[in-house]
Amino acid sequence: MRILIIEDERRLNNIIKKGLIEAGFAVDQVFDGEEGQYLAESESYDLIILDIMLPKINGVDLCRELREKNITTPVLMLTAKSSTEDKVAGLDSGADDYLTKPFSFIELRSRIQALIRRSHQETAPILKAEDLELDPLKHLVKRGQKSVKLTPKEFAILELLLRRQDEVVSRTMLIEHVWDYNFDGLSNVVDVFVGSLRKKINSGAKIKLIQTLHGVGYKIGG
Repeated sequence: MRILIIEDERRLNNIIKKGLIEAGFAVDQVFDGEEGQYLAESESYDLIILDIMLPKINGVDLCRELREKNITTPVLMLTAKSSTEDKVAGLDSGADDYLTKPFSFIELRSRIQALIRRSHQETAPILKAEDLELDPLKHLVKRGQKSVKLTPKEFAILELLLRRQDEVVSRTMLIEHVWDYNFDGLSNVVDVFVGSLRKKINSGAKIKLIQTLHGVGYKIGG
């Protein structure tokens, strides 16, 4: 899953980015509303973390402009203000949820997962296909009763495939949602990671998951 952080407090922005990368997310970060608007409109994200108080364009105006342009990416708004009016202003601009500073990273991660589940219309926190289970919050994968150890990128690829079981996930879609803005999409890194992931989750299993549709993409299923 790929997240955009728009937060002008550099220390907080870096702390959030570091924690999300460790949790397996691909992360882009910017420090003002203008650059944030450019990336939000030109790139594909699973969620945007948006501070209210920003230079150039504030978070409320930015969120409102994104919604007016039919950009429906979930927005988690951060605010140092605790008044009801400020929270209402953020939600009225189109934000999906908000957190008041200071907050714990555990709460931030839980809110992120809840918003992503909601955007994919998922009711259960555990993602499943056949006897394969993935827990995004605990960052655990099981095939039957056996734990499967994945790298952060393998985990992110599997999570995307499980969230889009009714779709064929193209290589471009994997690049957009699993790697950050600086990734060189011309390399064969995506194919290498998918191949490694397939070996790990299929090891010892009768039903082979992750189909390759040559020239199209990948799909998870029996």
